[in-house]
Amino acid sequence: MLTMNDDLEGALKTYLELLDKEEYFEAHEVLEEAWHPLRLGGHPLANLAKGLINGAITFEHIKRNRKDMKKKAKTVIASYERHKHLCTESIAHAALFKKACQKIESLKIRHAEVFDVLVP
Repeated sequence: MLTMNDDLEGALKTYLELLDKEEYFEAHEVLEEAWHPLRLGGHPLANLAKGLINGAITFEHIKRNRKDMKKKAKTVIASYERHKHLCTESIAHAALFKKACQKIESLKIRHAEVFDVLVP
């Protein structure tokens, strides 16, 4: 059964709090509940929300250090990478979405070895 939440703003705030606590699976779950109504309604923010959901779960894979973690993390983060360009100043809750994207970017840098990223 789908759990849905129509409070996207509240979900984004909770998502950010959970990312700060390194509770990536829980962050994924909270935003996913707000994503379902977006997806089902064909809302233009659905893909950006889905990218952030996958961004959070990427770091859960890293946290749990599962088998093939590096490959899984790179595969899952690809959804975020495809959709992060949708985060613009003109969208609803732009400041929260921007903060969420910045958090995912900082986590990518923190785990640069997983993503083969050179840190300046």
